[in-house]
Amino acid sequence: MPSFLLLEATCIFLFAGVPPSLSLQEVHVSKEIMGKISAASKMMWCPAAVDILFLIDGSHSIGKGSFERSKHFAITVCNALDIDPTRVRVGAVQFSSTPHLEFPLDAFSTQQEVKAKIKRMAFKGGRTETGLALKYLLRRGFPGGRNASVPQILLIVTDGRSQGHVAQPAMQLKQRDVTVFAVGVRFPRWEELHVLASEPAEQHVLMAEQVEDAANGLFSSLSTSAICTITSPDCKVQPHPCERKTLETVRELAGHAPCWRGSRGTGAVLAALCPFSSWKRVFLSHPATCYRTTCPGPCDSQPCQHGGTCVPEGPDRYHCLCPPAFRGEADCAPKLSTECSVDTLFLLASSAATTPEGFQRAKAFVKRFAQAVLSEASRARVGVAHYSSELAVAVPVGEYLDVPDLVRSLDAMPFSGGATLTGRALQQAAERGFGSTAWTGQDRPRRVVVLMTEAHSQDEVAGPAHFVRARELLLLGVGCEAVRAELEEMTGSPERVMVYTGPQDLFNQIPKLQGHLCSQPHPGCQAQPLDLVFMLDASASVGPENFARMQSFLRSCALQFDVNPDVTQMGLVVYGSQVQTAFGLDTHLTRTAVLRAMSQAPYLGGAGSAGTVLLHIYDKVMTVQTGARPGVPKVVIVVTGGQGAEDAAVPAQKLRDNGVSVLVVGVGPVLREALRRLAGPRNSLIHVAAYEDLRHHRDTLMEWICREAKQPVNLCKPSPCMNEGTCVLRNGSYRCECRDGREGPHCESWVLRCPE
Repeated sequence: MPSFLLLEATCIFLFAGVPPSLSLQEVHVSKEIMGKISAASKMMWCPAAVDILFLIDGSHSIGKGSFERSKHFAITVCNALDIDPTRVRVGAVQFSSTPHLEFPLDAFSTQQEVKAKIKRMAFKGGRTETGLALKYLLRRGFPGGRNASVPQILLIVTDGRSQGHVAQPAMQLKQRDVTVFAVGVRFPRWEELHVLASEPAEQHVLMAEQVEDAANGLFSSLSTSAICTITSPDCKVQPHPCERKTLETVRELAGHAPCWRGSRGTGAVLAALCPFSSWKRVFLSHPATCYRTTCPGPCDSQPCQHGGTCVPEGPDRYHCLCPPAFRGEADCAPKLSTECSVDTLFLLASSAATTPEGFQRAKAFVKRFAQAVLSEASRARVGVAHYSSELAVAVPVGEYLDVPDLVRSLDAMPFSGGATLTGRALQQAAERGFGSTAWTGQDRPRRVVVLMTEAHSQDEVAGPAHFVRARELLLLGVGCEAVRAELEEMTGSPERVMVYTGPQDLFNQIPKLQGHLCSQPHPGCQAQPLDLVFMLDASASVGPENFARMQSFLRSCALQFDVNPDVTQMGLVVYGSQVQTAFGLDTHLTRTAVLRAMSQAPYLGGAGSAGTVLLHIYDKVMTVQTGARPGVPKVVIVVTGGQGAEDAAVPAQKLRDNGVSVLVVGVGPVLREALRRLAGPRNSLIHVAAYEDLRHHRDTLMEWICREAKQPVNLCKPSPCMNEGTCVLRNGSYRCECRDGREGPHCESWVLRCPE
């Protein structure tokens, strides 16, 4: 049978490399242990007499980039060497096609000189002739070394892809008592590195890409022979599982393709199927054991309390990342305290709308608060109640003085589900939430109810909230943004509401809550009689979104006042394409009604005239006929985007001349000169950069209003007399002199005459 020559078809696939983040050696330990390995590598020192020679691969197979990393590894090792002619000597040989002596062991006597020379080493390129380099050392020994009088250590830094035989010369070197470390670079061939390295190979094969890990492995091995030491006696060498990877080219049968075969005898050409192969680059894994030195870390004792995170700063220092309300120093110790005597009842919503997750967040908040604030020296006592359709007092106020006991009771408190009857819960909390202890005089502690909810109430809350405050209880609210308005209505002030955006932000409210517990109310003008009219720009220059922000700002201001006919009366005028009195001074008798009416004020659009609106207020709002009270301070607050204020200076002055104070809040890039004229000669202009910033200026506005409310009042300004009557001051009061047949206290009636 004739013999045939079969031709094989071959296809080669080339891969461009691997992701730079890929680790070719992984020590399977926690991130914390890796940090300790890195830290320990900087604590090692090698002072013993030893000759260390670097044999660095400079061939094309590793490339210039890996050559630079090899140099970096060598410099890192030198940082721990006590380089001196009588102690540690260092030399370097670069090899590729041929070996090249970079500098002998006796060339330099200081660490700085050796590192500087290594930095200047130039990449040679060429073939990877590792065997020739080893034979070079067998012939010449360690150039400049002390021969066998001191230990000899050879650090071969290579990818292990020699183009010659290495086993024989490597074995001969080790037989001469040379300790050989094989340090891989790029994609090392681990089998060859194991052949090069001394036994046990696990302690003498390293990876230069992870410099600090490789340095630790090197010094850990050398510490067993007393060449290297570590500064801390508590450090120890331990084995860790690790995995080494490399990139290899593998040939695989891909299939068969048509080809031709010929006969040597006849010269005939016949068709046939020939094997078709492909070459692939694949990662191969090699399980191993890596020996590394670790030292006790400053965080091992878990010094950070109350959930703080310990962050090491070197071998013996650390700092704590502490939760809010805890000291950000060494151990997150509580930094808050209550300097007043206060009984605090936490009222937690436990309804279906709150959800179990929301209930757990509230419990976590109370636990964190107790840990931060309560102590043996604290004068504060805490109780906890939860509610849905009924109130349940889980921890009576003052029952637990020990924080761990309080925390255990909180953990055992169950979620209820059911309806969200916040109003009913407030009423019951005020009636029985603080027990029946009789306190008298100055011994009575301040009593605070902290309402925590993420759900809208399903019953009426205004009356119960008033009942709570009437019993001299301070009501504070903690909740999410969705219930802000309801909490503000219940507490009576935005200042008593703490709103959070997420679970972590909830804990940020602890310092704010602690500040509320002992703070005294700021002296204001809530009990001062006042007629207050807001003039709100609803023109197209403002826009509907910003108009809504202005409404929210007015509501936050209205919450600061006790609205009733004997104290504060409020009115609102909006303007744009027209002027509209949303409600007059005597329209609404309660704060709740005022807040509701403010929310319903219409956006008008169009162009507005501030001067026309001020005249409207003078003629039809700040009058006795429409509810203004003689002898009561009168204030107009103008909130505007600035357009249409050019004609407002004269009407504003007319109001001031008649005893009405005018304050201007200008928002955005306003026409400042026009607003200054509108505001008058006194400091009566507040400029706000953006509508979103209005809320930051509420306190400034409130101070100004309260200051004006305490000014002396002229009973005849504005004149309480109607129908062109004349107001005359007399003995701390006034009387109206009427004309044209008018009579009455304010000239409001016609004189009735009988016919003759």
